[in-house]
Amino acid sequence: MSILADIPFSLLELAPMREDSTVSSTLQGSLAYAQHAESLGFNRFWLAEHHNMPGIICSATSILIGYIAGGTERIRVGAGGIMLPNHAPLVVAEQFGTLASLYPGRIDLGLGRAPGSDPVTSLALNRDTQRAEHFPNEVSELQSLLGPREARQIGQTKAVRAIPGENTNVPIWLLGSSLFSAQLAAQRGLPYVFAGHFAPRFLSEAIALYRREFVPSAVLAKPYVMVGLPLVAAPTDAEAQYLSTTSKQRILALIRGQEMWLKPPVDSMDGLWSEQEKSYVDSFLSLSICGGPATIKHRLAVFVEQLGVDEVMFTNDLYSHKHRLRALDILMSIKES
Repeated sequence: MSILADIPFSLLELAPMREDSTVSSTLQGSLAYAQHAESLGFNRFWLAEHHNMPGIICSATSILIGYIAGGTERIRVGAGGIMLPNHAPLVVAEQFGTLASLYPGRIDLGLGRAPGSDPVTSLALNRDTQRAEHFPNEVSELQSLLGPREARQIGQTKAVRAIPGENTNVPIWLLGSSLFSAQLAAQRGLPYVFAGHFAPRFLSEAIALYRREFVPSAVLAKPYVMVGLPLVAAPTDAEAQYLSTTSKQRILALIRGQEMWLKPPVDSMDGLWSEQEKSYVDSFLSLSICGGPATIKHRLAVFVEQLGVDEVMFTNDLYSHKHRLRALDILMSIKES
């Protein structure tokens, strides 16, 4: 039996949009994508908070989580993540407490420390440029708001409570691409997600640190690591390489400060980028799982065995909706082969 058979597969959705599409049809496509994932047995479907990025339609993350959860039945739905410096912990607790009450046992709350935007947009979201420095304290505040009402609060008329939210105990995950969140997740005994889909540099070091310093908690007895990976799956390696040029064009637009619409794949990236840009894009996507079924299975198995991850979460930003769905079919088929 493959080492992948018992590894949960999950999805991270950026609600990728084509320039010739609409927000409405893009989000309808995301729902259909989640429904297909649920039918195949994917474990989670998370949405990532981004702002002021034409081509990425998931700024109102909690609203989209409700939309996806309302259109599915079993798959866990959550944030991967909510960028906490952009929001008051009380607001996040109320939103996710409401979601957890509507869809009990299905809502996850991943938290990030980055703004999920450029500096100008970050300032528009939050005038306090030092908010990220308070991330550990705000994680604690959020845990308290989502947990049981503390005895010391009873009888205190001015105590701040999340209604809804209190006592929902929404599972909290810490997300990161450096060592900071890995260490904090270890200290708090929380599950940890490494953002390998866009920042692979510190992957091994972050996971090792998290496992080494992990302290068991009331929510987690032992370390639990999930890693985000870019996916490009097709019937053949050649077609996968062709389809991967959509993601490459998108990252190229990102580093140039351009709009990030999904673009059709191209036969060759030659002439579209400089050598320096190619090097950056290749580094950005260095953990990409790209190929036909055999290639994907081999690379994933090696990755899981070397790092001992507990779960893998994939981005799947292909140009064609039909190809996105087909990629999920291919990915799940390798677990059974």
